[in-house]
Amino acid sequence: MTSIGILGAGRVGTNLAGKLSAAGHRVTLGVRNSEETPALAADIAPRIAFADQRTTARTASIVINATPGDTSLDRLAGLRTELSGKLLVDVSNATRDADDGLPGDLCYPGSSLAEQLQAALPDTRVVKTLNTMLFMVMTAPETLATPPTAYLSGDDQNAKKTVAGLLGDLGWQPAWIQDLGGITTARATEAMILVVPHILRRHGFEPFAVSLAR
Repeated sequence: MTSIGILGAGRVGTNLAGKLSAAGHRVTLGVRNSEETPALAADIAPRIAFADQRTTARTASIVINATPGDTSLDRLAGLRTELSGKLLVDVSNATRDADDGLPGDLCYPGSSLAEQLQAALPDTRVVKTLNTMLFMVMTAPETLATPPTAYLSGDDQNAKKTVAGLLGDLGWQPAWIQDLGGITTARATEAMILVVPHILRRHGFEPFAVSLAR
């Protein structure tokens, strides 16, 4: 059992919290507004704890960034002390919305949110993953007709091994996990978000992942 803190209580964060808690981990969901807690507690696993985001980052061994990508850097840079020595799993994409509210331009062209986080948090081991799919696939990859791919990017090999283990708890088979290399490779998977709005406009929010076929 691992102590996992999830920053962000939207669809991504609550979805991950429920599955990781069911897998036996001790999960704390970090919320910005304590008034959200009663409604969230009614919707997800009762064993999940709630705290403010600073407390969540300080008390967890592994922290997952599920905050909106366009504001993640500012939010997490302010938690540098709390995140020191921790493993940070970044599942967000940093984009500016198009007119219809779907992802538009990248916030960090030529770079990535994961790289920006690693630079801002030098004492934290950042691993990028699960950002190339709709949120429901993160915790139920087996539901797709074609096996999906979860990419890993990060400079610390042991951290990536730990994250691969967490992916296994979410239902990902080892053959579906692709280690791309260092944190700079995250700019490739983050750029994949640019195909997502076009798929959504044509097919709606049907589960899918941008995957590697062999």
